[in-house]
Amino acid sequence: MSNTSKVLKDDVSIVLCGEAGQGILTVEHILTRTLKASGYNLFATKEFMSRIRGGSNSTTIRVSSGPVRGYSDSMDLLIPLARGAVDHVRDRLDPETILIGEKSIFEGEYDGENGIEVPLSGIASRVGGAIYQNTVAAAVLCRLFGVGEEVLQEYLRGRFSDKGGEIVEKNLEAARKGYEIADGLDVRIEIGADRDLGDHVLLNGTQAVAIGALAGGCDFVSFYPMTPGTGVPTFLAQNSERFGTIVEQAEDEIAAINMVVGAWYAGGRGMVSTSGGGFALMVEGLSLAAMLETPAVIHLAQRPGPATGVPTRTEQGDLLFALHAGHGEFPRVIYSPGNIEECFNLTRMAFNVADRHQVPAIILTDQYLVDSYYNLPSLDVKSTPVDRRIVETGPGYRRYELVDNGITPRGVPGYGSGLVYADSDEHDEEGHITEDFDVRRKMVDKRMAKGASLAGDSVEPLLLGNRDYDDLVIGWGSTHEMIAEAMLRLDLDAAAYLHFGQVYPVPGSTGDHLERAGRTVVVEGNATGQFNRLLKQETGMFADELILKWDGLPFSVELLTSRLGEVLG
Repeated sequence: MSNTSKVLKDDVSIVLCGEAGQGILTVEHILTRTLKASGYNLFATKEFMSRIRGGSNSTTIRVSSGPVRGYSDSMDLLIPLARGAVDHVRDRLDPETILIGEKSIFEGEYDGENGIEVPLSGIASRVGGAIYQNTVAAAVLCRLFGVGEEVLQEYLRGRFSDKGGEIVEKNLEAARKGYEIADGLDVRIEIGADRDLGDHVLLNGTQAVAIGALAGGCDFVSFYPMTPGTGVPTFLAQNSERFGTIVEQAEDEIAAINMVVGAWYAGGRGMVSTSGGGFALMVEGLSLAAMLETPAVIHLAQRPGPATGVPTRTEQGDLLFALHAGHGEFPRVIYSPGNIEECFNLTRMAFNVADRHQVPAIILTDQYLVDSYYNLPSLDVKSTPVDRRIVETGPGYRRYELVDNGITPRGVPGYGSGLVYADSDEHDEEGHITEDFDVRRKMVDKRMAKGASLAGDSVEPLLLGNRDYDDLVIGWGSTHEMIAEAMLRLDLDAAAYLHFGQVYPVPGSTGDHLERAGRTVVVEGNATGQFNRLLKQETGMFADELILKWDGLPFSVELLTSRLGEVLG
């Protein structure tokens, strides 16, 4: 044990580690909400095992004097809440890591000099039981960060108000005890607070996708539960009365995708949320939407496969699956949000683009992104109007009339006097089944013509850094914030970073970006470089270097700083 005073500044990383069901989320919620209310920038993410009780799970919280949005391996403060916690995060331990907790928990697992014993369970027992240990731990951390006791008290009263006055008072007492303990610790944290952050909101990727769907006019959601895609319909179901959204848990994934196709056919705006295994069952329904030329929005939250794989971990392994899913040939658009803002903006956009071009729109997230959150200004949900393209039909209406751009005005049953036919077989302009070879060729050409209009509606990639670059780092989806921070740390004069929030159709400027680079590096969370293969297919150019990761954990800022430094240095 060390008696040396420890001062932590600017950017502090806290790791909470313990068993599932032990209350780590309670500590996380208390700490992050009170820190945000006190004017601190923060980022939080979690990794967890696929079990309800036991095992080892951890939450990482970064607190900073400036905006912070990416996962860091560094561990300034470790709070172990169960035996095995130190071993679980041992690879992240640093000689300077400060460990605070029960000696009985970390004894034998930790031999460093920065262990500080705090009898959390003993204090909790004197307050009223072991259940109050989490409040004591949260209060210790709040005090170290300078959170006013009244801020914590206000949060606790709100959080536990529905459990009765006695429970509220015991939590307040536990908080007071935690503050008393923290005052005796030889640790100081000095991070600048910004009171203007009080108006910020804390959102995770799940919530941002759901809110983006609402802003895009979504009024119907179907799903069959599958981690990590279930959080989106769960959030929408919890708020369904407020926003007038119908949420349906289907009997299986096949029914879920067909319900969404039916919702759009009837004039609604539907979305289905799933993960890889569920999406596999939806492939026939995806092709049905394409044949009917009915819009559809699919949120595909990736996790490691194949089969059940590692269901609570993260990976960017479904890009080529999403690109090629479905029998036959038809256009689609695929978005890959890189942060919370893009989860919102690209999901909202997906509804308008799907409606405009009458194609499936797929939103690719992953476990890391949907389970991570940070503070940001309130989202502007009204900045982009809902672009509904339904027309009132008249006599002689032909749902699949041949037009140059392939996009026939879309009517729905009951709106106008025209008949709206739909059939999964090939059909003529009215929608009647046909096996005429000439009609078949023209209908395929009609559907494929939408690819050109989609290409003109693309989200161009974001270029950060020197525009006269020699080296170009390329990423897509959830790697975005870690790559961006790593590039800032490296501060290389001749390097830039190109982030793709839309991966298909590959935006038109992509080839120009690649041609200007003397050397390209693609970063992906998979084993085969799927986006690199897509770039080769679309532009004819392979990356010079690949940085890949496929162990189920996200890239960290430190890992990318090291790997990019080796490649570009």
